[in-house]
Amino acid sequence: MTYVEDELAGQPECWTRAAAEADRYKGELPSPGERVAVVGCGTSLFMAQAAAALREDAGHGETDAFAASAFPHGRAYDRVVALTRSGTTTEVLDLLSRLRGRTRTTAITADPHTPVVRAADQVVVLAYADERSVVQTRFATTALTLFRAHVGLHTDAVVTDARTALTEPLPEGLVDCGQFTFLGHGWSTGLANEAALKMREAALAWTEAYPAMEYRHGPLSISTAGTATWMFGEAPDGLAAQVRATGAWWIPGTLDPLAELVRAQRLAVALAAARGLDPDRPRHLTRSVIL
Repeated sequence: MTYVEDELAGQPECWTRAAAEADRYKGELPSPGERVAVVGCGTSLFMAQAAAALREDAGHGETDAFAASAFPHGRAYDRVVALTRSGTTTEVLDLLSRLRGRTRTTAITADPHTPVVRAADQVVVLAYADERSVVQTRFATTALTLFRAHVGLHTDAVVTDARTALTEPLPEGLVDCGQFTFLGHGWSTGLANEAALKMREAALAWTEAYPAMEYRHGPLSISTAGTATWMFGEAPDGLAAQVRATGAWWIPGTLDPLAELVRAQRLAVALAAARGLDPDRPRHLTRSVIL
């Protein structure tokens, strides 16, 4: 078994712990009414997108998401939350350094012994969700679960769906598709982006992601026999039929969108195995980008 297989299988337990400990981090996480930016790089950026949308949906206040390297320094925020599994990512550390003394910052990381602990004003350490694989799975989803529980949007049903996602067989023949598109709506758009990244990292797959309503505005043209379109959450009216009419494989989102991401992680690992690739060591990638 690869590291990533073991790590993605541990997500239900990690989510349960994060949800149970959410109240412990009330002081470190954004308070209702604060104007907040959530930042990250790679997978952490896509979790930031989902977290920002969830927080606004919960009525906790205006929340934006940015790549750490693209933070708009002309805007004022009450707090910036940085997601970084390794705690060593250059762009995140540079941003926190620039914000010190003028904007309150919180870092969510997996390692208490890395530079981000000194760079941020406050730190949340999810050491139990740390990973050995280059490819992120459980740390990212556990950090998002912490956010979700903090704003009151986590339920036990999410964990139940995650266990289903780990045990229910993937659709037979799906790994034979030549192209994959993931669609989301609202907060699940960030999850769709992350699913596509997992497929590219682990399996070198031709994969794209879009807000569901945007798929009709051009990207639908690539749908055909031998491609797959996977919806995270409820699909817009008529979209499933439109995709099926192209001959493409339509995969409805039957589970909570975060659990659907677990299914997509499993697909990425299965596709990597089918292609003779090691999903723990993606081509050209390292566990942390240090410039």
